[in-house]
Parts: sequence; structure tokens; C-alpha cells
Amino acid sequence: MKIAVSGKGGVGKTTISASLISFFLGKGYKVFAVDADPDVSLGTVLGIDDDSVDGLKPIVEMREVISKKSGGGGAYFPLDPQVEDILEEYVIQKDNLFFLKMGAVKQGGSACYCRENTVLNALVNSLLVKQKEIVLLDMGAGIEHLTRGTSGGVDLMLIVTEASKVSVNTALTVKKLAQELGVKNINFIGNKIRTEKEKEFLKSTLPPNELLGFIEYNEEVLERAMGTHPLEMSSAASINIKAIGEEILARNS
Repeated sequence: MKIAVSGKGGVGKTTISASLISFFLGKGYKVFAVDADPDVSLGTVLGIDDDSVDGLKPIVEMREVISKKSGGGGAYFPLDPQVEDILEEYVIQKDNLFFLKMGAVKQGGSACYCRENTVLNALVNSLLVKQKEIVLLDMGAGIEHLTRGTSGGVDLMLIVTEASKVSVNTALTVKKLAQELGVKNINFIGNKIRTEKEKEFLKSTLPPNELLGFIEYNEEVLERAMGTHPLEMSSAASINIKAIGEEILARNS
């Protein structure tokens, strides 16, 4: 199963991505965690030390490899470059966790990520087909990755939203673009929930059959986002994630 996690900036999608990865690992899955956000942070939240993350070769810096596998220069390039042979050099493995990163933000005026995203898509598709495990992509904030088609072909799009009109509007826009890309399974997760009123707001503004559940506001979740509780959660946060994770597996079995 290939999962993409998206949402407005600041809604907590990276923390939820890491928490779901923890859940799937705990269920015995092999998980390929792809930090597809140019502002990389997923590795830190997963408990991978900063030096290892910094030293990992990112997909966006595979200049020669990308050029070779995408047909060299020019405006056109193949949409299915063969990328299976790059895995070992661009992956950090911790037991059943395999971490890859997209890379850092490009300097202003530099080229777009079209070629890199083509290789990323081919890589993720290859992993899905060959490994038959879970591939989870922590996408960049907002909708730009969808306009580039980076999330096309995923099995499930998880859209994280807070209980605010702006956040919900972004979430619904992400859904629309994902549908245009052919994503059939789209679900929402309400995050940083403090009150029953906020739950009711999300229930009234999002399709009820597409709302997987809620993550209540919790100091432990904030600490996890700072990397102080990598891969370990308890209490309410763990219960919320477990319920959502079980629902994902039930709906996509």
C-alpha cells in the first residue's frame, strides 16, 4: 500500500506521518518512509540522528543519476526511469524502517523539481511493486506537490486538517486535485483537536465517510514533533493513532 500524507503547512502532517509509521512498524510491516518535503524533518521525528539524515544522499542531488535515467537534457524525459539500483545508496535502514529523503529547498531562480519528482515517483512505484509493503510519503505543505503530479498513483491520500476554515479549505482543495490525479481513496484526519465543538465543525464540513478520526491536542505530540519522543507514543496520542491506523488497514485490506 502506498500512502501520501498532505495538508496545509503547520497542521502536523509530519508528526502524524511518523506516528503512523511507528504504528505500521509495530504491526510487523516493512515501511519505506519517504520525506518528500523539501524542508526535510521526517527523519528527525522518526528518531534518526541528524548526522545520518544530513549525510544521506537526497533524491534531488542525484544530478548525474537523474539526468542519465531521465534521458539527459531537454524539455522531455521518460516518465518511467529505471531506478531500482539506487536504493542501497540512498536509504537509511533501521530494522524494518527504510528512510529516504527528497532533499533540501533549491535556491531562488533554480530549476523546478520536475525531473526529481519523476525519479521519486518511479522509485516509489518500484518499491510498492517489488516489496509489497507500506510506502508512506510525507508530502510538502500545501498543494504544489499535487500540481506537479508528485502524488499521482498513490493508493491512499491522507489529508491532515485543523478545525479552521482556512485549513479545511486547503484540505478540500487537496482532495479535488488528488481526485483529478486519479487518487481513488482519500481520507481526512482532524488534528490538534481541543473541544467537541471543533470535532463537530470538522464533521459538518468534511464528508463523514472520509473522516478517519481525530488527534486530540497533546503536549506529548508537540514533544514528538521536536524529536524528543521518537517512535514512542503513549496515552491519548497512541490511542488516537492506533484507532486511525487500524481503520486504514481495515479499509485498504
